[in-house]
Amino acid sequence: MRLIELERSAGLPPVDLAGKRLLIFVVAYNAAATIEKVLSRIPQSLHTDDVEVLIIDDSSKDDTFRNGLRYQQKYSAIKITILRTPENQGYGGNQKLGYRYAIDHCFDFVAMVHGDGQYAPEELPNLVGPLVRGEAAAVFGSRMINKASARAGGMPLYKWVGNQVLTGFQNRMLGTSLSEFHSGFRLYSTAALAQIPFEKNTNGFHFDTEIIIQLVLAKLHIAELPVPTFYGDEICHVNGMKYAWDVFKATIKARLCGIHLFYDRKFDVNPEIDQHSDKLGFASSQRFAVDASISGKRVLQLGIGHANVAAELKRRSCDVTAIDFAASHLRASASPAMPFSAPSPAVPSDAGTYDQILLMDLIEHLYDPENFMDELRRQTGNQRPEVIITSANVAFFVTRMMLALGQFNYSRKGILGLGHRRLFTFKSLRALLEQAGYQIIEEAGVPAPFPLAIGTNRWSAALLKLNRALIGFSKSLFSYQVCIRSRALPDLRHLLTETISGSAAFRAEMLRHVA
Repeated sequence: MRLIELERSAGLPPVDLAGKRLLIFVVAYNAAATIEKVLSRIPQSLHTDDVEVLIIDDSSKDDTFRNGLRYQQKYSAIKITILRTPENQGYGGNQKLGYRYAIDHCFDFVAMVHGDGQYAPEELPNLVGPLVRGEAAAVFGSRMINKASARAGGMPLYKWVGNQVLTGFQNRMLGTSLSEFHSGFRLYSTAALAQIPFEKNTNGFHFDTEIIIQLVLAKLHIAELPVPTFYGDEICHVNGMKYAWDVFKATIKARLCGIHLFYDRKFDVNPEIDQHSDKLGFASSQRFAVDASISGKRVLQLGIGHANVAAELKRRSCDVTAIDFAASHLRASASPAMPFSAPSPAVPSDAGTYDQILLMDLIEHLYDPENFMDELRRQTGNQRPEVIITSANVAFFVTRMMLALGQFNYSRKGILGLGHRRLFTFKSLRALLEQAGYQIIEEAGVPAPFPLAIGTNRWSAALLKLNRALIGFSKSLFSYQVCIRSRALPDLRHLLTETISGSAAFRAEMLRHVA
């Protein structure tokens, strides 16, 4: 994500909306004493046909709605729509309604203003600038770009310290450099809001954190501009400790989703196509497959992704045919026993002409891996090629720990990848291969891909070393992936044919010796 820090220049004229439509969205709860004053502070430069004010009273227990209506009737210079929720939706729930309204009514931008007056509406013309100029997908009014002014504006010391501690933690976890995660003065492009599943977010106060995480994961640009801090007599409805805990949990969960140890639909917004990362630089299933391949041999690579493996094998003078089943046409493989079986990839009819066959992270994606391996064995005839298989190890200790804690969460990648149809351990994959007629030559486990999770550094190197040592202690418990070298043995028909022809040749040889 690219963060933009823009300094406000004094004396500049208000930003022209350039024909774009702006919704000023006022979130209000028990704001009867302040709502009219907040509305009156909206700059005159925004009193145009391109601007509308939306007030959503979240079932206040005071006269917020009535006072909003009174202001609406007294002042007609700007269009004002005032709504009241049938029941309290919470801070996040109220925002969801406002953003949905902005999207459905075709506004280009939406600016959230608090009905208690904590954030200055006078700053709106300046804050909307980066959106109009296309420099950002979101603009945050930050009180912490100038930390001293935040204290001077009345921010309590415990909030000032807590804001910086939480922001520092979140920046480290998410790889960002925002000056403040906890400002409620925000403007969004509705096109950006339409790209993220904000409706799946919490209805609580940490909605603001979750929507930042979504913007970061979606690689949408955020701009920060300084705004003055003002703390008055408004009532704070936030339980500080609960809020901090909720923020911490949401950030950790997002980080776990990022390294594919957890899955949450609201954080599944990364626009990049899921491809297997390059893991040739450290101990991994890709490294195992490459090292097990023989230079100069004909290799058939079947899998999903792993173009880097095929490229490395070609560099090593292998004659490689790579078939990516993620991009291939599938065929239905119905049978009397499984009349409604799901589509499965077709086994190449010339599989028997290859010296080695690599199944790269493919078998866990199949609905019926048993029949697939049977068919592969039949197609290889009596040629006995090596078959090298890599698969996720569902018995990895992290997965076991999560299951013990009641968690069995699928993720975009990793052991519990969303596309995985079958899950294997060393024992279950070995049993599948042996029953399908394959001779096991070698079994190996590989560590978790720490360099992909935390970067290539001394910490990931140390973790790889530790994980490899633990694999030596218990392969089934500490291996992130299962790697097996096997040999496809002839099926009974081919073996019988081979036996008959071989016996005939042997008989003829014996008779010559007898004669």
